[in-house]
Amino acid sequence: MAETRFLVVRNDEEQYSIWSADRELPAGWHETGFAGDREECLAHIDTVWTDMRPRSVREATP
Repeated sequence: MAETRFLVVRNDEEQYSIWSADRELPAGWHETGFAGDREECLAHIDTVWTDMRPRSVREATP
């Protein structure tokens, strides 16, 4: 059985998720350029998503 390949995706609020590479992305989500198995993608998100507040909240906070 083939292992599912995932993409790391990000929305306009700079929130991250993973998405199955063989499915069309939902509206508002964009590829980040990173792909791998589930664990690799989640590890990548842990590395790059250091502030989990949505972008609009970060920009509004002094």
